[in-house]
Amino acid sequence: MFTGIVQALGKVEFVRLEPPGRRLAIRWPNLGNTGLALGESVAVNGCCLTVVESRGEVFMVQAGPETLNRTNIGRLAAGDVVNLERALSMGDRLGGHIVQGHIDALATLRSRRPENDWDHLVFETQPEWTELMVPKGSVTLDGVSLTLVEVGIVEFSVMLIPHTLQVTTLGRLPIGGQVNLETDILARHVRKLFQAWMSHAGKSSPTSP
Repeated sequence: MFTGIVQALGKVEFVRLEPPGRRLAIRWPNLGNTGLALGESVAVNGCCLTVVESRGEVFMVQAGPETLNRTNIGRLAAGDVVNLERALSMGDRLGGHIVQGHIDALATLRSRRPENDWDHLVFETQPEWTELMVPKGSVTLDGVSLTLVEVGIVEFSVMLIPHTLQVTTLGRLPIGGQVNLETDILARHVRKLFQAWMSHAGKSSPTSP
């Protein structure tokens, strides 16, 4: 479980093919000599991955076919910068919102409009995911917890404050760039319950008087 508050910008050291998946080595600057624990969960661009090896500032994770197909992890190469966040510990502050690190889909940046020191970003994704969004609601993009501004049929927008632009990869995302999208888990549960209720109601027939 994560909060969507990015703790560091990491750098991909190398990517190694391990069919049917890949192994990635990532450097976490100023992490310290203790490093990360084996088996620890880390959000890499918002995708929850397991640490399989750790040596000081460098740790390794493995990504399977589902992760490679659904996220931008499969497109990472040596030298790329990624957003990093360690999993929550009991008693930690929930600064963003509840984030699982389970990516729903990719979203594509369609426009970026500077507004003084802020940036207004418009993304596009499939309607099945925008259905789970509401203005002023929460969304996670590449592991960054953000507040939705506007929501359309296939597009949605967010505003990035100067701090977010500086300390996350979203500040350098080009037009056409794709980010990992995770919708609000509460919205997903509500939709599932509503669909189940509608299905049950549709099967029920009124009794004759």
